[in-house]
Amino acid sequence: MPPESLIGFIGGTGPEGLGLALRFALSKLKVVIGSRSIENAELAVEKIQSKVPDGLISYGLNKEVAEKCDPVFIAVPYQAQQSTLQELRDSLVNKTVISVVAPLKFEKGVAMSQKVPAGSAALEAAQILDKSTVASGFHNISARDLLDPDALIDSDVIVFSDNDECKSITMELAKLLRGARAIDGGGLVNSRYTEDLTALLLNINKTYKAHSAIRITGIKI
Repeated sequence: MPPESLIGFIGGTGPEGLGLALRFALSKLKVVIGSRSIENAELAVEKIQSKVPDGLISYGLNKEVAEKCDPVFIAVPYQAQQSTLQELRDSLVNKTVISVVAPLKFEKGVAMSQKVPAGSAALEAAQILDKSTVASGFHNISARDLLDPDALIDSDVIVFSDNDECKSITMELAKLLRGARAIDGGGLVNSRYTEDLTALLLNINKTYKAHSAIRITGIKI
């Protein structure tokens, strides 16, 4: 990743997007937090600004982030994905887009995966952003760990894309997370498996009062 790159986060005020932004900034990459509300974006940046070197983190409206950043992470709740991406579609043409969206719903405190007509949140994003290159990953990492600069990320990051360059960029970013491994998960058609696994991990976390993650065994990297 060139040091002059600006990494954008659409919907970056949530814990997952904010945690990834923090980790990349700690690796000396410049990141921009986006939101529909400039006030919310500013408040989110204030939460982590003291933890990173000056000048590496800034904020803006989602459209501004989409226009000036590449790659761009999509970290909105699934329910907001379609409308957000349709609004930003033209601003993301020819850019690398990385979805961390997991389609979830909650009933009586139990997390469940939500059926997506396209097959997965990532495939839906690729359909909308047909002039962008799309990857997905980072679904199963603990946001609490990401937001703790001293925490080791004891997890694999399985990355999916139908574009080799887009997949390579995403995997290189995953390798910046101290303790994590980047795993090639194949094409976007496979993304639904880790998207759905997020619900299981959340329910395990609730049972054990933990923040679990996943490791793939039997391969050497």
